[in-house]
Amino acid sequence: MSKNPLNDLGSSLGDYLREQRQSAKLSLRQLSELAGVSNPYLSQIERGLKRPSAEILQQLAKGLEVSAESLYVKAGILDAEVTHHDPTTDVRRAIAADTHLTARQKKTLLDIYESYVEDAPRS
Repeated sequence: MSKNPLNDLGSSLGDYLREQRQSAKLSLRQLSELAGVSNPYLSQIERGLKRPSAEILQQLAKGLEVSAESLYVKAGILDAEVTHHDPTTDVRRAIAADTHLTARQKKTLLDIYESYVEDAPRS
């Protein structure tokens, strides 16, 4: 079991961040620089030892080119059930969570998706 003193929620966030960072082919130090978060602090988040604020999660999301919302859900800041009413949120979340895609591929897919959503007629 994990040595996480907080709980398994932090561990799942840390695991998710590590997976996203590795799929983007970024080192801990590279993400630290991209996100403007110290390398030791980022390491502690990934290991589930620290629980980051929403602001830090937003910086990490920007560095990883994933949705901040997906990190908020993993961190327990945002309830996943609350966001299910909007199907566009589900699409964004699915793209952000796909570990088979690189960060660049995710950004490209999200950009394409956003262009279609913007042009879609409102019902």
